[in-house]
Amino acid sequence: MRFIGNKDSITHEILDLLESKGLTNKKLTLFDAFCGSGAVADALKGNFDIVINDILSWCVFYTKGRIYAHTCTFEKLGFDPFEYLNNSKESIQGFFYENYSPGGSERMYFIPENAGRIDYFRQQIQAWYDSELLTECEHDYLLACLIETVSDVSNTAGVYGAFLKTWDPRAIKPVIFDRVDALNIKPNGVKTFNDKLESIISDVGCDILYLDPPYTQNQYGTQYHLLETLVLNDNPIVSKVTGSRPTTPMRSDWSKEYKTNILFDKIIAETKAKYIVFSYNCDGFMSKDYIESCLKRYGVPDTFICKKISYKKYRNWKTKRTNAHFEYLFFIEKKPIAEVVYDCPLNYIGSKAKMVKEIKQYLPSKSKLVDAFGGGFNVGINLPYEHIIYNEVNYFVTELIESFNKYDTYEYLLYIRQVTKKYKLERENADTYVNARAAYNTNAKIKSDPRFLFTIILYGFQQQIRFNGDHEFNNPIGNRWFNDKVLEKMISFSRRIKECECAFMSRDFRELTQTIDDDTFVYLDPPYRLTCGAYNDGKRGFEGWTNEHEESLFNFIDELTAKNIPVMLSYVLENNGHRNEQLQQWIEQNQYAVKKISTGQGRYQKREEVLILNYATLCN
Repeated sequence: MRFIGNKDSITHEILDLLESKGLTNKKLTLFDAFCGSGAVADALKGNFDIVINDILSWCVFYTKGRIYAHTCTFEKLGFDPFEYLNNSKESIQGFFYENYSPGGSERMYFIPENAGRIDYFRQQIQAWYDSELLTECEHDYLLACLIETVSDVSNTAGVYGAFLKTWDPRAIKPVIFDRVDALNIKPNGVKTFNDKLESIISDVGCDILYLDPPYTQNQYGTQYHLLETLVLNDNPIVSKVTGSRPTTPMRSDWSKEYKTNILFDKIIAETKAKYIVFSYNCDGFMSKDYIESCLKRYGVPDTFICKKISYKKYRNWKTKRTNAHFEYLFFIEKKPIAEVVYDCPLNYIGSKAKMVKEIKQYLPSKSKLVDAFGGGFNVGINLPYEHIIYNEVNYFVTELIESFNKYDTYEYLLYIRQVTKKYKLERENADTYVNARAAYNTNAKIKSDPRFLFTIILYGFQQQIRFNGDHEFNNPIGNRWFNDKVLEKMISFSRRIKECECAFMSRDFRELTQTIDDDTFVYLDPPYRLTCGAYNDGKRGFEGWTNEHEESLFNFIDELTAKNIPVMLSYVLENNGHRNEQLQQWIEQNQYAVKKISTGQGRYQKREEVLILNYATLCN
């Protein structure tokens, strides 16, 4: 049958990929999460146990029918149903005759004779099944064959969103109950779902997840409504023009820009599969950069594969000059969820995202975390604590971080797009950027919305968060923009922060004692006295970081130590030949444990960055 986006032409590529990874014929389970017309499930049914799912019921029946096609013997029935149905001359003026043919309506999906025969086929299959003359697999196989049969004589351009106004030659041929195409291979175990993938993904056990979601705004429920009615056999109330059943239950968010990005992140994060194979079209909403960033966040980067597969696409005089048409085939092996690191979409100076793995090595067993100098929240959001208090003295930053938790991610993205469009923000366009920045600084309503600030930050110099002494945002234009890598960070970060139980504060760290109890771990990442950034130079309307602040920090930690509260301090002992002797003396005096951090190359190679812990027994 004709099916939008079917993968018949690339099933060999998928099988070759899985074979090259040594995954075939090892009793693994493959989850075909958007089974569609069943091309992949049918092609792989001899190599894996198969789990299939689709939001459309007819896709599940059709796929299951293809999988079990060559196991159907019809022993209980006692005869060949194909010969029986084709030799019979019976016709019924049923639902299809009345609603999808000129016999009972003005709709021209089928000629009346064929519509009546389709009604007869459907009724007879149901009668055999109700009489227990068909097994479930045989029933599903015959429904798959009926879908194929209907497709052979439909007066459409391939889908059922509309019918042709004149009769196509194939539509006026007498209908023949035909067999669905399927490989003559005995299937392994098969399990089926009929639901939205995002509702079941965390419950489906599998070793390999294969994804082939919709990639454009086409709603399959609308395009194939007639086949859904055919298998459900429920005689629904239909629309006056196309005869479509209500499509709201079949609508998919995968066919909406941004929502598909959000869902992709959720699925990759929550699947139990160890391996992911993903087919996607070059015309889809998600870009290659976004997909790659997402897969590498949750997967082992060295295992990432992206194969580009070219194939022909129908072109008319309007489209013949468009770019080449091709499919992407992605593969990655997932990493353990404990190793996944989420990055803040803000380019926050002093981010500890690359230190998270080392920080996790020394965590005490507590239920609550106080991230006292939260900044971009790159540490706190990645630590496995039940309750998290995020604190940042710069309330602009606190509001920005909290906004990813407070606002629905899809609505947030629409807001960004609206502001970007209104102010015509674009890469390196100084005029439009200055106008947007001025609007933020002068309009109290706009200034109260951190989403507006985040939007203009994205187009500023190095996407920095920079204010003057009057708390006016004053970062100049940059050469960055809201690209797909930032989009991926925002979506994954927003999903993760909504999963955490977080409280957001904007206080001086010395005011946090009331939030700390015996079951608390305190993480401190203050400004470094040996370095200088926009957040600690004392010129931005906020206090800088001085010797007095550092001394207060030391006293704060000593007080918590006396109460047996575990504390970890990220700090710099030496930078560009300058050593913090006061820090060194304080560490030695209190016998705190010190763990050196790998700072990498470039401008950080002359920096001695350390973790200072007051719970030495955990550091042996």
